[in-house]
Amino acid sequence: MSRASEQKPAATAAKATAKPRKPRAAKAAAAPTLRLTGDRLVVRVPGNGERKSAGGLLIPATAMPAPKRLSWGDVTLTGPEVRVAKQGDRVLFLPSAGLEVELDGEDLVLLRERDVQAVTEAAASTAKDRAPGQYL
Repeated sequence: MSRASEQKPAATAAKATAKPRKPRAAKAAAAPTLRLTGDRLVVRVPGNGERKSAGGLLIPATAMPAPKRLSWGDVTLTGPEVRVAKQGDRVLFLPSAGLEVELDGEDLVLLRERDVQAVTEAAASTAKDRAPGQYL
């Protein structure tokens, strides 16, 4: 017993003289990558939801939208099984078919590929990237 009693005071004395530990710095959490499943698309709808009528009247976003009005949006993410659109394309879709989702503080729309009515490819940035046209 004498050994055990001798070791305890030495251990507590070492703890008392040790410097207090600084809290560990939080590691910078890398932004998690988002992978969609199946045939899902995430679309950014430009604008704030307000529209203008043919007569020039401003229709606020809070007004009930026409149920059959299609919208254009830019594709930001695609799932592994999407065949018709890629990131950067513009798609035509029925807004009521999608689900609203907030990613990085931005409101986006989550769609299935079957809800996309039309696709336009992203515009080429320079003349060199464009395919040559026919000259008549």
